[in-house]
Amino acid sequence: MKFENYMILEFPSKSCNEAFARSAIACFAAQLDPTLEELGDIRTAVSEAVTNCIVHAYPEGLGTVSMRCRILKDNVLDIVIKDRGVGIPDIDQARRPAFTTGGADRSGMGFTIMESFMTDLEISSKAGKGTTVHMRRKLQRRK
Repeated sequence: MKFENYMILEFPSKSCNEAFARSAIACFAAQLDPTLEELGDIRTAVSEAVTNCIVHAYPEGLGTVSMRCRILKDNVLDIVIKDRGVGIPDIDQARRPAFTTGGADRSGMGFTIMESFMTDLEISSKAGKGTTVHMRRKLQRRK
C-alpha cells in the first residue's frame, strides 16, 4: 500500500518506553492536523498496545517492542505494534472486555479500548513468536 510518510521505532519492553511511544505517535500524527480528541484516542490506543507488550509478552525479562507508523492516502494513520514474546493463546478470549492474564491490578480492557478508539483493529499472534497489533485511524479533514 502506498504511503505518504512513515516512521519505525524499536525499543526495550521497559515501562518508561510506554510514554515514549505515546509521545512519538503524537508527534508523528501531528502532521495530519488531528483534533485534540483524535490525538488523545490515538495516544491511548498506542499506550494500550505497548503496555500489553511490556506486561504480557516477556514475562521472564526484557524483550523488544517495535512500532511502525505510516500515513496513508485519505488521511489514514496506520500503526503496527509488534513484539516477539510468548504470544496470545486465544485472541478471541483476550479481546473480551475484562479478560486479563496480568493479575488483579489489570483491567483487561486494552483491546476493547483500542477497538473503540481506532477505525480498524487486527490482532495476530503465534505461540512463542509474538503478537502484532495493527490499528488504523481515519482522521477528519480539517477545513
